Amino acid sequence: MEHIQSAIRAYFDARQEELIQAVCRLVRIDSTLGPAAPGQPFGPGPAAALDELVALATEWGLTAQNLEGYVGAVDLNDRETELHILGHLDVVDPGEGWTVTSAFEPKLVDGLLYGRGTDDDKGPVLAALMAMRAVKDLGFSLKKNVRLIAGTDEETGFRDIHWYYDRHPYAPHTISPDADFPIINIEKGHYQPTFRAAWPQEAALPRVSSFTGGPRLNMVPPKAQATVLGLTAEQVNAAIAALGMEAAISYTVAPAEGGVRIQASGQNAHGSTPEEGHNAQTALLTLLAALPLADCPSTQAIQNLVRLFPHGDHIGQALGVAQSDDLSGGLSLAFTMLTLTDTGCEGRFDSRTPLCGTDATVRLPAEAALQAAGFTVEGEIDPPHHVPATDPFLQTLARAYELYSGRESHCIAIGGGTYVHGIPGGVAFGASMPGFVSNLHGPDERVNVADLLTAAMIYTQVILDVCGE
Repeated sequence: MEHIQSAIRAYFDARQEELIQAVCRLVRIDSTLGPAAPGQPFGPGPAAALDELVALATEWGLTAQNLEGYVGAVDLNDRETELHILGHLDVVDPGEGWTVTSAFEPKLVDGLLYGRGTDDDKGPVLAALMAMRAVKDLGFSLKKNVRLIAGTDEETGFRDIHWYYDRHPYAPHTISPDADFPIINIEKGHYQPTFRAAWPQEAALPRVSSFTGGPRLNMVPPKAQATVLGLTAEQVNAAIAALGMEAAISYTVAPAEGGVRIQASGQNAHGSTPEEGHNAQTALLTLLAALPLADCPSTQAIQNLVRLFPHGDHIGQALGVAQSDDLSGGLSLAFTMLTLTDTGCEGRFDSRTPLCGTDATVRLPAEAALQAAGFTVEGEIDPPHHVPATDPFLQTLARAYELYSGRESHCIAIGGGTYVHGIPGGVAFGASMPGFVSNLHGPDERVNVADLLTAAMIYTQVILDVCGE
């Protein structure tokens, strides 16, 4: 074992710059969701990233193919596949607030590589790809194959990975380098319903005639806009001053035909960690509810939404769904999407449910509260994913992690969902080390290059332990 470990360490010690340049090649591609086209089911950006990944894998002497624009598949050999490594090449919107560099211009500063996707998930995908290359270059003998599956729709629905597994079998073992070390054996469930209300065309004044909130279900919205008819900028600014919102939230008010246009600005964050962001949507609703609006259906809807989703309530207390258990922790909730017009509204929230979360404790209470407020509700709970900590495969992962990180392994639960959610025996495994703050989904997203190299060593060892002779 010692000579194998020494060979792996020496291999990656000589390839730091090469790994950095490979990550930069992918990060420079804006791979946010775009309009579908032939061979590009999720738009030109994800398609370009997929093409670049296939090109890079081929340059490294690996067998790579583009599977109809949905995923890239990279194999070490043509033997039976024992291990799947699942990562993704699509990214969330850049957002605002970047200070070190712009989102798609990667920059290395003091050992940290900045750029959208450096941590989520282009950097970790390339750490896994370089691990496969290391096995090949070092001449290690394998009796089974490992396949890296690089998707293009992780941030917007998992349609890519569902497409793949509709056509291909699961592997006996699966990891996803799309989270943190050590081992994530619990991914919370998801309850993300759609709720609506409709009303006759409104004419009352003052009223909110339009509202646009967040663009993505799984992202705390950094911006929200509304048009208010029948009020002046002076009246709105007076309400803002009286509100005393936290400094991270700002409002701009501009004249509009018949009233004013208001924009709220906050800070985005991953939907599973709403406490790390500042929700512009709930902040704007709070302001609107404080204005002297007419008693009409849109005003009543806004007031009900503020009551059910008050700004700063990240656990679903007001909705009646707050709960927790010892293994998986507490429920989180982010009110992330809302549109409102003169004839109705539609919204969604992103809640991550612990193991104790069920229809009886989450869905039914939420539906009852929303229906009592005049909304119709559609949506089911996606149950949590749990692999017992005693599983032998997890022990294999733990040994590899401890060998190269020098840290003690343990299992943890997260609110985020990865590609392994629902895959038998699959777990998220790295690539961020404990305690590192990557600014996932936020401004100045970054990866620690030294940690990324360590992750590559860990994945190399896992491939050998699972697929080796």
